[in-house]
Amino acid sequence: MKEFKYLKFAYLTPVLYISIAYVFIWALGFGELINADRVLRWATELGIDPTNQSLIIVIMVFLLLTIGVIKNLGSTLGEEIGWRGFLIFELRKVMSFKALAIVSGIIWAIWHFPIINLMYGSGDDLLLHMGAFTIMILGVSVILAYYTFKSNSLWPAAVYHSIHNIYIQKICTPLTISNDSTTFWIDEYGFMIPIVTTIFAVYFWRKASKENL
Repeated sequence: MKEFKYLKFAYLTPVLYISIAYVFIWALGFGELINADRVLRWATELGIDPTNQSLIIVIMVFLLLTIGVIKNLGSTLGEEIGWRGFLIFELRKVMSFKALAIVSGIIWAIWHFPIINLMYGSGDDLLLHMGAFTIMILGVSVILAYYTFKSNSLWPAAVYHSIHNIYIQKICTPLTISNDSTTFWIDEYGFMIPIVTTIFAVYFWRKASKENL
């Protein structure tokens, strides 16, 4: 029951902060809803009348957040075995919760830098995207360390990681119409998700301290 409780929280937490981030993105004009090309593509995949946008979006979001998340677990579980299954438990032997959350986050972010470099090349915005991603990863690392230690299980981290990836990469970003400001705010490499994630991380940071984690 304890593991199920944290599995549920691990599922809902990224859904909440990503939803908040994208609502701000759309409301502030850093991107717009709805990308008709994406909905048309989904309609073709589902075999549904493309004029019924609401039905298409509801069905595809449901499928992605259930079947899509399960399919993606193989990838995220493999990564989480290293980060949350091994690294933070080793760091815990010599560090406090706060220290290991930050150190593991920095290592995790740096591990992604070659991928970000491939995505953005040596352009003027490369450091901006690396910085935004690092801030987000530090926040996520605090939350994932909390859920891992509280549940004493790797599964909440794997589910969280899968939801985070699917909801951003397969749903919110594809449904957003870009403009000149979008790249600085959207996705894992813009600043809106890092800002919201940091607020969530502060909550879990304080929660961990109160619970002597």
